[in-house]
Amino acid sequence: MKSTLVAALLVAATGAAMAGPTCTAPKETWKKEADFQAELKQQGYEIKTFKVTKGNCYEIYGKDKADKKVEIYFDPATGKALESK
Repeated sequence: MKSTLVAALLVAATGAAMAGPTCTAPKETWKKEADFQAELKQQGYEIKTFKVTKGNCYEIYGKDKADKKVEIYFDPATGKALESK
């Protein structure tokens, strides 16, 4: 029983550690998705997937201008990169 509880706590902690950042800006201040994607493409990013995360940030999967795979979280209001993996 004790090992089951420990295992459950480890799984919960791992899930929380793997989650991305949380963005708190009101949605009315967010950059439009299409406009933001266009900005990223002008910077040389190739976007394979663009989404809004559970934490209300923009996230892209794709490649940078050096053709390196990227996963980046952005603040949807400012466009600032918050975290990359």
